[in-house]
Amino acid sequence: MLTLNSQGKTLSSSKPLIMGILNVTPDSFYQKSRVMVISEAIDTAGKMLEEGATIIDIGGQSTRPGAVAIEASEELDRIGSIIDAVVKAFPNGFISVDTYFSEVAKEVVKAGAHIINDISGGQYDAAMFSTIAALDVPYVVMHVNENKDDMHRIKTEASILPVVQDFFTRTCAATNDAGIHQLILDPGFGFSKTPAQNFEIISNLSAFASFQKPLLIGVSRKSTIYKTLGITASEALNGTTVLHTAAILNGASILRVHDVKEANEVISLCSYLQ
Repeated sequence: MLTLNSQGKTLSSSKPLIMGILNVTPDSFYQKSRVMVISEAIDTAGKMLEEGATIIDIGGQSTRPGAVAIEASEELDRIGSIIDAVVKAFPNGFISVDTYFSEVAKEVVKAGAHIINDISGGQYDAAMFSTIAALDVPYVVMHVNENKDDMHRIKTEASILPVVQDFFTRTCAATNDAGIHQLILDPGFGFSKTPAQNFEIISNLSAFASFQKPLLIGVSRKSTIYKTLGITASEALNGTTVLHTAAILNGASILRVHDVKEANEVISLCSYLQ
């Protein structure tokens, strides 16, 4: 049973959850995930919730390879009004915000967000752990290189499992010491890893079971899928579904996805296989 508590609301589920992606960015790698106006954001979020998403993950900065980094103020400018609108339109929804800025985390939780999804695992803002502890919201920590400027650099081509396990060990201890008690782990598929290492992670999610934390998996339409198959991101739905199936069967708790209906079908069918 997965249970998350935030802002006076409780989310409990005996099956894996779906986190739908809403990118308020001009440059995210999958063009159809981008929304830049409030009406479009509300329509997209509503469709995802209708199709089976429980969480909407709103991001204002692309972290694809080659993306230009922006400051916290610009990120807030992009997502502030969108978050306000989505929270008001869907009061029963759980809203996550994808940010590694503690300043942004404070403002979006104040606006009604329920989860902070930090792709840096607290490494890019020294104030993030104390901020999350004070906000008392669920916190996603992802494995990635410790330096923001080389988040996609490959440091080793050996097995990545010991590297991610060590990161989770240190991060679980540090967040617990900081007073964070609702931690979600993301092994960072597609960040600072070779395609072989990405596949290794999906095949070995049981390696992270000892942490006894929910596992969030974000593989949707990523380059490991479409480059391996010699296609494009827009053609990568079938490949995404294959990896979603493997992730669910291997212990994933949350799928972060572009295509909610198809991910929901994966979860439904996998329930008959476990």
